[in-house]
Amino acid sequence: MAKKKTVYEKLCELASNLWWSWQPDVTQIFHLIDPDKWSELNHNPVLLLKEYSPQELDDKLSSLSLHSRVNVAYRRWLEYMDRSDTWGSTNATILGHRCAAYFSAEFGIHESLHIYSGGLGVLAGDHLKSSSDLGLPLVAIGLFYGEGYFSQHIDKEGWQQESYTEAKTENLPIIPAYTPEGKPVMISVTTRTGEIFAKVWRINVGRVPLYLLDTDVPENSQEDRNLTARLYGGDQRTRIRQEIMLGIGGVKALEAIGIEPSVIHMNEGHSAFAPLERVRNRMHEDGFSFDDALREVAASCVFTTHTPVPAGHDRFDGGLVEEHVGPLGDQLGLDHHALMSLGRVDPQNEGETFCMTVLAFKLSRLANAVSSLHGVVSRRMWASLWPWRSEEEIPIGHITNGVHMPTWLAAPMRVIYDRVLPTKWYYKTGQADVWAGIEEITPGDLWETHQALKNRLIHFSRDLLVKQARRRGSSDAEIGHLKTALNPDALLIGFARRFAPYKRADLVMKDMETFLKIIEDSDRPVQFIFAGKAHPADERGKQIIQRIFKLTQEPQFRGKIVILEDYDINLGRHLVQGVDVWLNNPRRPLEASGTSGQKVVLNGGLNCSILDGWWAEAFDGSNGFAIGEGRTHVNQEIQDDRDGLNLMKVLKEEVIPLYYDRNYDDLPLEWIARMKNGIRTLGWRFNADRMVMDYAEKMYLPAAGGLSSQIKGDSSL
Repeated sequence: MAKKKTVYEKLCELASNLWWSWQPDVTQIFHLIDPDKWSELNHNPVLLLKEYSPQELDDKLSSLSLHSRVNVAYRRWLEYMDRSDTWGSTNATILGHRCAAYFSAEFGIHESLHIYSGGLGVLAGDHLKSSSDLGLPLVAIGLFYGEGYFSQHIDKEGWQQESYTEAKTENLPIIPAYTPEGKPVMISVTTRTGEIFAKVWRINVGRVPLYLLDTDVPENSQEDRNLTARLYGGDQRTRIRQEIMLGIGGVKALEAIGIEPSVIHMNEGHSAFAPLERVRNRMHEDGFSFDDALREVAASCVFTTHTPVPAGHDRFDGGLVEEHVGPLGDQLGLDHHALMSLGRVDPQNEGETFCMTVLAFKLSRLANAVSSLHGVVSRRMWASLWPWRSEEEIPIGHITNGVHMPTWLAAPMRVIYDRVLPTKWYYKTGQADVWAGIEEITPGDLWETHQALKNRLIHFSRDLLVKQARRRGSSDAEIGHLKTALNPDALLIGFARRFAPYKRADLVMKDMETFLKIIEDSDRPVQFIFAGKAHPADERGKQIIQRIFKLTQEPQFRGKIVILEDYDINLGRHLVQGVDVWLNNPRRPLEASGTSGQKVVLNGGLNCSILDGWWAEAFDGSNGFAIGEGRTHVNQEIQDDRDGLNLMKVLKEEVIPLYYDRNYDDLPLEWIARMKNGIRTLGWRFNADRMVMDYAEKMYLPAAGGLSSQIKGDSSL
């Protein structure tokens, strides 16, 4: 008879699997144990439980009457892990034999795990969570960044300052990965200057194992021990060394663990060396020629491109490629010219650098952009890879991004959903008919729930603003002002994302005279929250942050415009759950998709956006607001001026009047109607469950040879 587990052991098991991170009832248990400590430890349950001995924790749980809640949560987790009637068990059975392997340079799963920088990583994290919920057989491969991405502070002059903190693996839900023989996995990648070694960690994300390669091992030189220290840190040499470790090393790690995937999914070009290692394996194990092995491997590889911005596509010179990929090229029977040609649009152009995106396209047979418009842009952008095809025939499709509903939906909103949606609706969030009941929500319920979330965001923001001000040495008077910053009754507009210049965080300030009038209108007040990081090397992005910071210090804007430091998953969660309006004004068509606005939709917020990325296919005239008509100008300055005027126009003529148009009970009924329409029409479409089902049906199953019928033209290069 198995030994009965203690409540302490059950909590430790729950903490060891990141399933808890999208279960509000479980996170609530950790919160109740010690609210202050939970916040101080960045919501890390592994660290929280280390604060107590088993007996101390048992006493604490008894005093809070939490024993039964722990038992219920533990049983729910076991049932989740053992559930066999999943979508994947019916619709993706071939992957149960040999799973799909998802490669990504970053994964944003929870704020306590600093291996992400922004949207790409959060999307990857949502992909894993929905794959787990759907029961899709999938493993994930990434790198373990010991110092992660930087923490951001803004000094008293408004300049972004970066700092790094080393993560201790003993404080994370992470364990070593083992070979089938029970030995810790250690792999190496050979370069012209020697081998780079890496150990492999495993993190459980529900049913999905995430394997992370870590070069901080004694076998490496100090340079190579630091190789995986920081995400997107270092120079081009560091970048290519990280990418051979992710791609080549990732394939070797899976082999060492005993996993032979049927599909390789490259999430962006960082992992594009992975298929080359698979080609080497087929040549060595099956005696194939390079061309035959390439054809076989490419048929099982799929690639997602994420950016229409040229700087987002990694390029390396011939010397770096020869130093790091040359040994693999030798094993493939490729001389330097042939190796370089794999990463060149024009194989004969000796002056062209080696592009990871080009390599990924050439080594996969199914490729997708991440929104409908991005598909158009990508086909145009990469048409020269298929010069014999018309633009419409370029083999790049699209699967529009979505967000993981349980991660981003506020608990109070879920209570409302539970009342009006079908039983167990959360297992079917990617189906349109499930969301029809949203229309049954009473306006008062939706509005008051939103107002409560908005108030929570404002109090959270005030606390952050006070902490920031104290660290900068602000006066007591200024700190006193910040304690009452933001008015719960005023329209609250949020802008939070990476501060890349093309995202134009300061577009709303293009016409300062009009902007000031909007801010100073006492009858219909408007306020803004800004948050976001600029890449450490992006001086223009840092200047935009400084401009906004200085504006917050001016008397007429104090308390009405605020900027919050260190944008991460936790801050993002508060923002998307509490703002009235989510502002997005990139320079079209440079926003590939964007997902933050999709998270806002789930919580009743409205999008006000340029018709770019996902919003170009989402806006229907009554589920949010559009800035302009989706037109672009060849002159960037003219486009910025025009978009700035259109932004002011939609704010003055649509957003602000609609928000303040109230009935006798102070309810903005037309505004609430848009909130409901947004949730009903967008919640299922821009949902990670729908996204992952699309990937499975349109990409994974064809690549795994699991379709009962398929008729199409040749898309080979």
